[in-house]
Amino acid sequence: MADHKVVAHDDWIEARKQLLIKEKEYTRLGYELARHRRDLPWERVAKDYVFDGPAGKESLSQLFAGRSQLAVYHFMFGTDWDAGCPHCSFWADNFNGIDVHLAHRDVTFVAISHAPLAKLEAFKKRMGWNFKWLSAGENGFNYDYFVSFKPEEIAKGEIFHNYGVSKQVMQEHVGASAFCKNAKGEMFHTYSCYARGVDALNGAYHWLDRMPKGRDEEGLAFTQAWVRHHDRYQSAYAVDPAAGYEPPGKKA
Repeated sequence: MADHKVVAHDDWIEARKQLLIKEKEYTRLGYELARHRRDLPWERVAKDYVFDGPAGKESLSQLFAGRSQLAVYHFMFGTDWDAGCPHCSFWADNFNGIDVHLAHRDVTFVAISHAPLAKLEAFKKRMGWNFKWLSAGENGFNYDYFVSFKPEEIAKGEIFHNYGVSKQVMQEHVGASAFCKNAKGEMFHTYSCYARGVDALNGAYHWLDRMPKGRDEEGLAFTQAWVRHHDRYQSAYAVDPAAGYEPPGKKA
C-alpha cells in the first residue's frame, strides 16, 4: 500500500469512471448468469426427509412454511464436533435478519447440519444467531446432497463433491441449495453450489473486496486461515493467523 499510485482529484474521477464501465459489465454478466441459473432443469425430490428442529420433527415439505421456495445453507457441523465450523460461522454471521426479507419474496431460509439439534441450539445461542437451524442427523439428506460423507467413502481417498471427483476427503463440506414446491405439493431440487460457489453469500467478503487491501489473504497458510468464531478473535485461542487456524470440530 505504501507505493500505491496517488493522483489529483480530476484524474481520480476519470480513473473511477473507467472502472465503473468494467463494474457495469460485471453486473450485466452477473444478471445473465443468474438467468442461466434459473433456467437449469429441475429434479424431483422423491424423499420427504424429516429433520429435528426447534419446533420438533419437521419434514422437508413442512420447512417451506407455506411458501413455494426453500433456501438451505448446508452448515458444516459434524456429529462429534463441539462447535460449528468457524468458516461457516463467518458466513452465518451474515444471515441474521435476512429471513424476513426473503419471506417477502416467497422464500423460506433455513440452515441444516449433520450434528444433533442440542449441539446446534447451544452453538446458536453462543453465537447470538436467530435464523432457523435444523439437524439432518442420519436422515440421508446431507449424504444425498453431497455435504456429508460416510467413513467408507472417506476411506477410498476420494469423494464425489462439487460435481466431480475430489481428493478433499473431509467428512463435512459446505454448500447451499434451492428447492421449489408446486401447488400439488411436489418438491423439486433446482440448484446447489459448493466450495467457492457460496462466496457470494458472504456480505463481509464483498465489503473487503471494496477495501484498499482487499481480502488480504496472500501469504496465509490457506485462504481463510485468519477466520475465527466471532467471539474468539480477542481470546488466547486466536493465534497468529499466518501460523495456523481454528480447525472445524475442535473445542472453541
